[in-house]
Amino acid sequence: MDKITSVLEFMHICENLKTTKRTGWVNAKITNPESISDHMHRMGVLAMLIKDDTLNKDKCVKMSIVHDLGESLVGDITPFSGVSKEDKFQREKEAFMNLCNKIDNKEAGEEILSLWLEFEEKKTPEAILVNNLDKFEMILQAYEYEKSKLIYIEFI
Repeated sequence: MDKITSVLEFMHICENLKTTKRTGWVNAKITNPESISDHMHRMGVLAMLIKDDTLNKDKCVKMSIVHDLGESLVGDITPFSGVSKEDKFQREKEAFMNLCNKIDNKEAGEEILSLWLEFEEKKTPEAILVNNLDKFEMILQAYEYEKSKLIYIEFI
């Protein structure tokens, strides 16, 4: 497979992120809910806004924009999907490996997989921040839906 074909195949799979709506918002019956790609993009922008010299901001931005790439193959699995954390991790790991193996640029593929594993392990300051951004972006989106009267959220 030539380099252009491998990039196109990878990007074609990633396009699923643009068309797959976030499961939680679909389940909440939101009209025109955000896509997985929408979520990842805003996380990337949020990471760019962080001002903390102790963090590798470039890594945070990259981690934000790749952390859900596996969902292009396995879908958006939520805690309410009936899938164990272990099974979710395994499915997403296989998806990431499949995706990264499609990339002719092995260095890029290894970086993407490494960023995702770091995100999942939540041990580095960057991974902790990006995991918090993941939650914050979801809360921000919920607030925006509630503000626009698309959803009523009762916080306990």
